[in-house]
Amino acid sequence: MSEPIRFYYRGAVREVADASPTQTVLQHLREELHRTGTKEGCAEGDCGACTVVIGSLNHGKLELKAVNSCIQLTPTLDGKALFSVEDLQQADGALHPVQQAMVECHGSQCGFCTPGFVMSLWGMYLDKDGQPAQRREIDDCLSGNLCRCTGYRPIIEAARRMTELPKVEFDRAALSLQLRAIERDTASTYSARGQNFHAPRTVDELVQLRAAHPAATLLAGSTDVGLWVTKQMRELGDIIYLGQVAALKTMVEADGRLEIGAGVTLNDAYAALCRHYPRQLTDMWQRFASLPIRNAGTLGGNVANGSPIGDSMPWLIALGADVVLRGAGGQRVLPLEAFYLGYQNKDIREGEFVEAVRVPLPRADVRFHTYKLTKRFDQDISAVCAAFAFTFDGDTIVEARIAFGGMAATPKRAAQAEAALNGKPWSEANLSSAMAMLALDYAPLSDMRASSEYRMTAAQNLLRRYWFETRADAPLANDAVNAFACRA
Repeated sequence: MSEPIRFYYRGAVREVADASPTQTVLQHLREELHRTGTKEGCAEGDCGACTVVIGSLNHGKLELKAVNSCIQLTPTLDGKALFSVEDLQQADGALHPVQQAMVECHGSQCGFCTPGFVMSLWGMYLDKDGQPAQRREIDDCLSGNLCRCTGYRPIIEAARRMTELPKVEFDRAALSLQLRAIERDTASTYSARGQNFHAPRTVDELVQLRAAHPAATLLAGSTDVGLWVTKQMRELGDIIYLGQVAALKTMVEADGRLEIGAGVTLNDAYAALCRHYPRQLTDMWQRFASLPIRNAGTLGGNVANGSPIGDSMPWLIALGADVVLRGAGGQRVLPLEAFYLGYQNKDIREGEFVEAVRVPLPRADVRFHTYKLTKRFDQDISAVCAAFAFTFDGDTIVEARIAFGGMAATPKRAAQAEAALNGKPWSEANLSSAMAMLALDYAPLSDMRASSEYRMTAAQNLLRRYWFETRADAPLANDAVNAFACRA
């Protein structure tokens, strides 16, 4: 039996009963609700013109996050609150401080991108409770918004100015009550246009649904699947949505590992990991996609997708992370490196799904660094992503773990380079041997991001850089140096 989609918008609970399960939130806003302030620019989550803020309950706690409405599917709004640029005007007609600051600082010219910038800034305003933000926080907030006119300076000035204006409070308690009133306790199914959108609430319900519908599309953050709809025009068939399974949104630290549920967002996962690896992962966190994408996408989805140019997999593999799979037959744990069999080919059985990722926590004898090479600092896909995690006994390498993205059909370890280093001193001569072995480990392709020759040279030089930063006489050799993101 089909149940309607229920979500809170502009002071009322809305019910949707006949929209396509693959209709985007942006389409629903503009075509059904006739709220045309939200714009469509790229329809792939890059430009930010469509940014909205979604309110949801996570283990009873209210979360408000800016996301791209162009790639989110309307049924994922069930039990949530939707806020668009029309919501910011005050009851007396006055502009919100975010909007007023954009006016005063001349942050809008053609105006097409402005609603998206306003919603991203409003998301930060809510997150910081109207308090001033540091420049890096502003840059991160706006990393998913593109503007062709202003040059960003006046928008950044508006981000500073908005906290100088009289503060506008947001009633979180009232919204939490509204969401609790429409929260579901058990699995629901929304059916329309010949498709079913299943939304389990527990892992057991998810296992049963996956066993009953092994061909259904699994949907988590929609940052990849959304593009199947908007760019590839693919028919998804029945959909199983993981975003309402509370147990998949947990993180547990035990036995020297952090277990991250498959439903934990990329932003929350990186935030937790950066508390353990602050110098090694903080810059990767900032440079991974954009904030709206990280607010929606999940680490589990990133791992399940297994893109050869994904930035999480190389360092997860280098650290020795495991992937936890779940199906009707129970739980199965694999080293992440064994999960990827070939391009878009993974060791996942019928009826299974990714339940969690287990990440080793820091050890005194392991020196871990990761690097990302791109043409732009923000929101760019890596030409090469490298990760190194060597276990040392004094200056002798007990175990070298080297992994790269962008160098092969899958995220892959450098077996021959590692063999050239294991059991040997961390010397320049042994480094040179390992650098030469990389040419046997990988045969990278040439594409729009980089040539094969560039990729190989970059990979070899990143290994040399790691040596510079970890060799015995390096100034910070015994400290976890800041493996800051470098541009190509």
